[in-house]
Amino acid sequence: METETFIRPNNKSKKKQRSPLLTFLFLFTLILLFFYFKNFISPSLLPLSKKSIPIIPRPQQCNPTNHLQGKFMWYAPHSGFSNQLAEFKNAILMAEILNRTLIVPPVLDHHAVALGSCPKFRVLESNELRYLVWNHSIQLLRDCRYVSMADIVDLSPLASYSTVRFIDFRAFVSSWCGVNLDVICSKDQNIPSPLYESLRQCGSLLSGYYGSFSGCLSALKEDCRTTVWTYKKDDEDGALDSFQPDDQLRKKKKISFIRRRKDVYKALGPGSAAESATVLAFGSLFTAPYKGSESHIDIHEAPNDPIVQTFIKKIEFLPFVPEIINASKKFALQTIKGPFLCAQLRLLDGQFKNHHKATFLGLKQKIESLRQTGQKQIHVFVMTDLPMANWTGSYLGNLVKDSDAFKLFVIREEDDLVQETAKEVMAAGHGLKLGSVSQNLAGISKHHHPESLTDVLLYIEEVVCSCASLGFVGTAGSTIAESIELMRKHDICSG
Repeated sequence: METETFIRPNNKSKKKQRSPLLTFLFLFTLILLFFYFKNFISPSLLPLSKKSIPIIPRPQQCNPTNHLQGKFMWYAPHSGFSNQLAEFKNAILMAEILNRTLIVPPVLDHHAVALGSCPKFRVLESNELRYLVWNHSIQLLRDCRYVSMADIVDLSPLASYSTVRFIDFRAFVSSWCGVNLDVICSKDQNIPSPLYESLRQCGSLLSGYYGSFSGCLSALKEDCRTTVWTYKKDDEDGALDSFQPDDQLRKKKKISFIRRRKDVYKALGPGSAAESATVLAFGSLFTAPYKGSESHIDIHEAPNDPIVQTFIKKIEFLPFVPEIINASKKFALQTIKGPFLCAQLRLLDGQFKNHHKATFLGLKQKIESLRQTGQKQIHVFVMTDLPMANWTGSYLGNLVKDSDAFKLFVIREEDDLVQETAKEVMAAGHGLKLGSVSQNLAGISKHHHPESLTDVLLYIEEVVCSCASLGFVGTAGSTIAESIELMRKHDICSG
């Protein structure tokens, strides 16, 4: 925007004249913005304009000459790690039912991608969500911070199922998009132009912005506003779900969605239009109970299919990889040394910020019950997002002061245990060992910069909490607490 200053010459006639200083500042700002976008913002992360996406003929990825054989399934994870893990298990189940190879995604940064609110019928369109996940995945590769879900979650318990197949996202993209991803991880933030264009086109295609292509890509539009996926419940297929937007929400938000229950096998399996597609792309696969129904997926059992029924029980719990389990056990045995209580206190994030008293109440009650047993000093492992510098004045601060009665333990990101475990996880490279496409064929190396060590603190803390023999106190409503309870149920620390 051009700024003008008015001056009055001696003849009192009005004349417009630009201020040289303001003009200089304006041009200087433009130059700074140009260099900022050029050097610090990846082009792949710029908003995707629908106007910039032309209608294309059948893409090269759909040509018969594409050497990546098989049928694959992709989806768009989002939110925090616990939600991503729940979606991952749902994706494994869907891939098993539909007999497809699951494309294993990376662990996304905490809330880097958000879905929205299913109960309020306010969520991103599936193609938008997929493109956000694509962009963030490419950013992780560019920043040399990419960590596969299979690097963290141990998939070996599923090895006995011949119908369960996986391929790492990097291997799939490298082969299907025809790109060499090894050059993308660099301290130079600029993606080479040909590579950028290939990734942009391939990401737009896979996200569904070009639509679906018969026999090649089926980009689903179904989401929690319209669909509750079921399996072999014939009497429910096509029926209205019990949860629908109420009249007030319909009028206020002008919502016209109708939620129907849909059999995933009938809709997307043999004989369907989607079945012939090389890639089947879902949006979100997150689900949660809500008002007597499920937000998106209602497949908790399959009494009409014994194989799938057994499989559902098998994937209820998937442990972390051995590198994380072993490090966590080591801390419990060699640092805490003896029986201990675990307190998972989420105090700063989202809905938990205003419930400090309720969160501490459960811990107080548990500690009082332990003191009545006559224990002289209670060991407590604390897992919290509240920095230690802010413990003063809180219940945690009181426990620290009473060192005769309590001994508190924490793990910090900079601790040697965390750093060494991160190195072991990255060196193991479980993700790139998935499937039949090797990392060499995919043009991928394990090279990482030192600053790219993955953050394994959360996973170690969860396992340590599962080892707490004196009990566990979690934050109500926290998915992290639910994950820890599941680990404790499956006795992950035994042996």
